[in-house]
Amino acid sequence: MKALKNSWILILLVLICSCGDSPLYNKSYSFANNAWEQDVKPVFKVHIEDTTAVYTVQITLRTTTDYGYNNLWFFIHSKTPKGQVGREPVEVKIANPDGSWIGETSGTIVENTVYFRHVKFPQKGNYTFTFEQGITEQSAKNVMDISYAVTKNPTKE
Repeated sequence: MKALKNSWILILLVLICSCGDSPLYNKSYSFANNAWEQDVKPVFKVHIEDTTAVYTVQITLRTTTDYGYNNLWFFIHSKTPKGQVGREPVEVKIANPDGSWIGETSGTIVENTVYFRHVKFPQKGNYTFTFEQGITEQSAKNVMDISYAVTKNPTKE
């Protein structure tokens, strides 16, 4: 009986310790036929209430091991609650020059993540982020999906 009680305590401790800050926003967009076409522009809408907080933005791109390049470029078009717009290029490194994968691999899936830390959103309200594929070809083949997550950083007191 004592061993069963200790097991439950151990399981509870593992669960508590493994829980981090959950994202304020976390959505994914899956590409049809594992191809990001130039006319496909995933949109992510984030509602921000706390303009004093610092956030971490995480963009995760999943490709297959058949992806033919060592990187992928895309543009993020942003729109603030007051209608101001911006455009920023982003490069995701997928493979090293020798062909070895940079990201996490699982079977035929390669997952790469780009972090933007210490982000402050200056206005309360809804922000819109539109992703536009930025390679010179019509289709980025073997791209499975893209995810966008925003996490509020813990405050230091």
